Amino acid sequence: MTSKEKKKVVYHVFTRLFGNTNTTYKPWGTISENGVGKFSDFTAKALKEIKSLGVTHIWYTGVLHHALIHDYIEYGISNDDPDVVKGRAGSPYAVKDYYNVNPDLANDPGERLEEFKALIDRTHKVGLQLIIDIVPNHVARNYEGKSTPEGYEPFGASDDTSVVYARNNNFYYIPNEAFQVPEWRDGYVPLGGEIPKYLDGKFVENPAKWTGNGSRLARPDFNDWYETVKINYGVRPDGSYDFERLPEAYGNKDYKAHYQFWKERSVPSSWIKFKDIALFWLDMGVDGFRYDMAEMVPVEFWSYMNSHIKMKRPDALLLAEVYNPNEYRNYIFKGKMDYLYDKVEMYDSLKQIMQGYGWTDHIPVIKRGTEDIEHHLLHFLENHDEQRIASPAFAGDAQKGKPAMVVSATMTTAPVMIYFGQEVGEPALENAGFGSPTRTSIFDYIGVPHHQRWVNDKKFDGGALSEEEGQLRDFYKRLLNFTSSSAALMGHYQDIHFYNREHTEYYNHHVLSYVRWCDREKLIVVANFDANDWFGFELQIPFEIISKWGLSEGNYTLVDALYGSRRVLKVKNGLGQVRIDVDPLQSFVLKIE
Repeated sequence: MTSKEKKKVVYHVFTRLFGNTNTTYKPWGTISENGVGKFSDFTAKALKEIKSLGVTHIWYTGVLHHALIHDYIEYGISNDDPDVVKGRAGSPYAVKDYYNVNPDLANDPGERLEEFKALIDRTHKVGLQLIIDIVPNHVARNYEGKSTPEGYEPFGASDDTSVVYARNNNFYYIPNEAFQVPEWRDGYVPLGGEIPKYLDGKFVENPAKWTGNGSRLARPDFNDWYETVKINYGVRPDGSYDFERLPEAYGNKDYKAHYQFWKERSVPSSWIKFKDIALFWLDMGVDGFRYDMAEMVPVEFWSYMNSHIKMKRPDALLLAEVYNPNEYRNYIFKGKMDYLYDKVEMYDSLKQIMQGYGWTDHIPVIKRGTEDIEHHLLHFLENHDEQRIASPAFAGDAQKGKPAMVVSATMTTAPVMIYFGQEVGEPALENAGFGSPTRTSIFDYIGVPHHQRWVNDKKFDGGALSEEEGQLRDFYKRLLNFTSSSAALMGHYQDIHFYNREHTEYYNHHVLSYVRWCDREKLIVVANFDANDWFGFELQIPFEIISKWGLSEGNYTLVDALYGSRRVLKVKNGLGQVRIDVDPLQSFVLKIE
C-alpha cells in the first residue's frame, strides 16, 4: 500500500436486472412478460449516480454468454435445452461461450460484443473500473464456444472421450454411459410446467461428463450442479496432481517470479485456455475479474493464471470466492489473489449479530486472527448468493444493516462491497421461478422493486423512493464516500472495545468501538447493533492510543464524518474520554478536528 492509496468500494450489480423497469413479476415469466435490462441502461447518468455513492469499481455479473431459454436462432445462436438450464434466464455461472456476451443484454443481439465494448468505454469515462466474472471450475453442460477466436480451441474440442481422465482433456468422462436428466422432485418442474417443444426430459451427452460440483453420476442428483460440467485442471480422479507443484517458498515471491516459474514448464490444456480467455477480456478493456468458487481449482493454476494477468495489467483487480479460512493464505500468497471474500468469519459473525444472536465481542477476535491478511479480505453484507438484509429470513429490516455496514467499511484496509438495491433496502420478496425469495433471483427474468423505484423510469434519480428508502441511500452515500476518501482507513487500527467492556459503565456487547488513524487523520468509530435500545456512556480512549496520537492534556473537537454532529474528547492524565449517546442502530465515525 502506498500512503496515497485509498480504499476500494465495489458496486456489485446483476447486469440483466439493473435497468429492467417492468413490474409484472410473473413466476417463470418470459423475457417479453417480465422484461430484461440491457447494457444500454447503464447510461452516463446511471454510472455517474453509482460513482456518486463513493464507488470505485463496478462488478458486472452475468455478462458472459451463458445458457438461457430464449430463441436467438436468427443471430446464429443455438437454443438451449431447459432440461439443463436453471430458471428461464439461466445461471450466469453456466457459461456457454467464453468469448462472447449474453444476447439478452444487447439491443441488437448481433452486435452484442460491440454494445459491451461501449459499456466498458462509458464506465471508464465516468472514472469507474470494472470487473466481470470468470467461472473456472465449470462451464455450461452445452458449452459451445462458437465465438472462440481463430487459432484457439473451445473446451473439449480435442478431448479423448474414451477415457475418464487424460491430462489435456478439458472434461472428465463416464465412458459407455449417456447423460440422464435428474429426477425432478419437491414439486419442481422446469419452466414452471410450461412444455415447449424442446423440454422432453432428455439431453444428448454421450459419454456423460462429470457434473460441475464433482458428481461422477451419469444421472446427477437434482441438487447437484447438473446444468454444468467440471473442468479438468490436471487433477487425476484419485485427487493426485498431474502437474508440477509450486514450491512453498513461492508464497513469498511476487507475480513476476511466479510467471518465470511457469514460463518453461508444461501445464494442462485447461490452464492455457482460461489464461487466454482472461487476456482476451483484458485486451477489451476489462480491469479485473471475480473468480467463482476459486478453491475448487488447484492453487497452482491460480499462480499461473494470475501471474500472466499481472504481467499484462499489474493493477488488475483479482477477487476470488473462497470459503475455507484455512486456505485463505494459500490462495493469497501462492495463488496471487488480491482479495478473497471474508464470508465464513466476518460476514457470518456480523449476520448473527444483526439477527440478534451474536455479541460484538466476537468481531475484534476475528480481526485479530486475520491481521496478517486483513488487507486481502473483502467485506460485504449482500451479494448475489446471499440473502437480502431486509428479507424476513435475514434481518427483516434494512436498517439493521447500518452498523454492520459501518464496521464492514471502516474496520480494515480491505475493499468493501455492496450489492445493487442494498442501498435502498431491497427485500427480494418475489417468487421469480427457480429458487426461492430472500435472494434476488439470478436465474429468471424479474424486476427488483425497491431498486426500480430508484431507477424511476430510467431517470436514475431516486424520484420514486419512499422517504425511508431515500434516507437509507443517503446513509450509504455518506458512508461510502467517506470510505473511499479517508486516509486513516488505509492506516492503523486498534481495538478499544475490550478496554471499554472492562472499564466503562453501561458499555456492552451490543456496541462495538475501535480507532483508525494515520498522520493526517484520527478516527474513533462507535456502532450500536441494538435495534431497540439507546446507550449512553463515557467512552474511554486508552493511554496507549493517546500517546500514539501525540495528544496533550486538554479538549479536542470531534466531528462525525457521517452526519456532522460534534463532541468533545477530553484528555486528562493521559487518558481520553468522550461522552457517547448512541441511538438504536446508530453509528459514529468521529474525526479529530
